[in-house]
Amino acid sequence: MGRVMKVFRTLRNHWKKSTFAACVLSYGGYWFYGKHCDNVLRREACEEAREFGRKLIGPQEPLKKATVILNPAACNGKANSLFEKNAAPILHLAGVEVKIVKTDYEGQAKKLMDLMEQTDMLIVAGGDGTLQEVITGLLRRTDEEAFSKTPIGFIPLGWHNSLSESLHLTTDNKVRRITSATLSILKGETVPLDVLQIKSDKDQPVFALISLRWGSFRDIAASISKYWYLGPLKTRAAHWFSTLKDWPQTRHAALSCLPPVPRPPDLPVEKPARPNLLHRIYRRLHNYWNPPVEEPPVAPEPEQWEDRQVSTLELTISTYNRNPVKKRADDFMVLSVEPDTLSVGQFVTEGTKKAEKPLECTADALQIEASACRVTLPQEGAGFFDIDNEAFEAMPVEVRLLPRKLRFFCSAERQEELAQVN
Repeated sequence: MGRVMKVFRTLRNHWKKSTFAACVLSYGGYWFYGKHCDNVLRREACEEAREFGRKLIGPQEPLKKATVILNPAACNGKANSLFEKNAAPILHLAGVEVKIVKTDYEGQAKKLMDLMEQTDMLIVAGGDGTLQEVITGLLRRTDEEAFSKTPIGFIPLGWHNSLSESLHLTTDNKVRRITSATLSILKGETVPLDVLQIKSDKDQPVFALISLRWGSFRDIAASISKYWYLGPLKTRAAHWFSTLKDWPQTRHAALSCLPPVPRPPDLPVEKPARPNLLHRIYRRLHNYWNPPVEEPPVAPEPEQWEDRQVSTLELTISTYNRNPVKKRADDFMVLSVEPDTLSVGQFVTEGTKKAEKPLECTADALQIEASACRVTLPQEGAGFFDIDNEAFEAMPVEVRLLPRKLRFFCSAERQEELAQVN
């Protein structure tokens, strides 16, 4: 008992050191517990992947080939380590023949897609910028019709992973997010995604999966990091300081839109069974003796463009890829025109919300559904576009929706969650 009292007396006499030691031990214990939980997640994912690798294949059936486009610079240079620890072991245990191609500089992924050979699956390991480059390079190919049928997997390794919420389970645990995304690729379930084709008179077309943003909220969001010293107040401060420099921050543009187009029925994922030999012979003979009558070509109807002038704080053109399993009668993209009548207080409040959820619109925003849109901007001071969180010089562009252009791997659990959302 006396020894215990001596210990308590020592702790009381050196309470500063005792408090510091308790904090260090608590933090160390929490850190080691987090590492242990991450290792448990990796082990469970590897055991599940091993079951895929144990499946028997035919003697003439080749291994599945996967081409991985990895951006080592993503997540402040940690992407390579995250991929090697959490994703690569799962792919190898599943028996997939993996070819890893690492990018060395910005824009290289577009060039690599020109040299890519046919593969069973294409995996993008990086963030929004890497994914946008890969999609643009893929759809710029002359044989893009054949390559666009290749299923694509997305392993979120960047700071911005906008598409991850549409394909994988949402979680704050980085290890769980990466392992679940890799396992969803092995399970093979895919969903079709729409693509935005953004074409200007100067450059080749750029392709996006989420959105195109232009306006004040976008410009201020790019400058929030300058006010890092204000901590949690930096977002509000960035918007308030911007109003001191320039108010009102109204942008003017001319829009020309085409109405939505009816959505064709979903095509079957699996090919129908081949008819037997007798049926094929009969069909050929029938077509030979009774050739089908060729219908005269129908002249396409002229496009009915609807013009309007807009005055807005921000213009956003987005797809419905946030919920790819939702059934729709028409194919269209959504143009969100924010009102230019906000007060300074409303501007700061709405801007703070948009910094966290860029695609959330204000209550009074004008929503326009269109299958194509031409955006004409002023010649000077147009600023920059945000195309899937990547900055591009703003200029007059034509944006067209390519419905269900690409297929992405998506977890079945996430599809069930999205199906329950109205």
